[in-house]
Amino acid sequence: MTKNRIEWIDLVRAIAILTVLFIHATDGIYIISSDAILNYTIYSRIFNFAALFIGRIGVPFFLMITGYLLLDRQYDDARVEKFWKKSVKGLIIVTVIWSIIYILSLQFVTVSTPRINYAEAGTLFFSHMWYMPMIIGMYLSMPFVAAALKQFKVQTIYQAMIVFSLLAFLMPFITTLCEMHGINGIALQYCLGFSGGVYGIYIILGYLIKKGQFKYGKTYQFALLAIISFVICILFQYYAYTLHYDFALWYEFPFVLLGSFALFELCSRKKTVRAYPLVEFFSKYSFAVFLIHNIFRIPLLPLAVQLPFSEPIKAIILWILLIILSYVTAVIIYRIPRFGKYILYMR
Repeated sequence: MTKNRIEWIDLVRAIAILTVLFIHATDGIYIISSDAILNYTIYSRIFNFAALFIGRIGVPFFLMITGYLLLDRQYDDARVEKFWKKSVKGLIIVTVIWSIIYILSLQFVTVSTPRINYAEAGTLFFSHMWYMPMIIGMYLSMPFVAAALKQFKVQTIYQAMIVFSLLAFLMPFITTLCEMHGINGIALQYCLGFSGGVYGIYIILGYLIKKGQFKYGKTYQFALLAIISFVICILFQYYAYTLHYDFALWYEFPFVLLGSFALFELCSRKKTVRAYPLVEFFSKYSFAVFLIHNIFRIPLLPLAVQLPFSEPIKAIILWILLIILSYVTAVIIYRIPRFGKYILYMR
């Protein structure tokens, strides 16, 4: 193992970025193709529904890694200031830089690729940048949350997380079920205050895994929970489709929470990781690839949708191209002296 690196954390980070690229490739293909294809085959729809679950585990993985690594630390005034200067300041600057890069790139793409209109390209271009303000806010709060958690027993934190999870995940799920069956206006008003909402819960889950809260669960139980969550997500999306209900699988869906948590816990139990040098490579450049990949996604989409294959095959081809081009670009930029690490926020 490379010094100061945790093999299974690198594995989770590598899986997270690959699933993010996968969902962005799949989403792009299906969004563009939907203009021409009115009815996908059942197999194509199931692939799309499965891809949505696979893609939705990426952000929870990143957030649980954040909780695992950053919440179990000691913070004082000096360390808070250092953390903000080192981490938060860099994130803000990188967000501004890459927002400008994408704005300029958007102008070029809409001119050179007229088959994608400005609004559609803009939506696809910035579809991943919502993550940046969210994680910046979480980082700003991290030292205070870490200090607060140390005042309580792990069991107390776990009980509080259960209550917050019921509000953040179960209540919206019930509201969605009611709306699917024509029962509207029953959304309950609640406020999660300083909890960070669903994203804060994922971070706290990472902390609880670090503290061994779930170590007594059997490995097969977590594997079964992950499989069941995957199947339910597919079936629920298909059921919503049969009812002509516009349902978007997102991170507040309870079985995205359960599935990603179960998989994270399973990964945390791995003592060693096969092909670790490759895993470490994917992990090392993961955030850089997250920043870069949409620059390639938009120009490649019009080409990918014209391939003489089914939508799932097109999505897989686009996914592979995004992996190769994004990683090659990240490596090249990283090697630019006094510039690469900074613009890619690589530590």
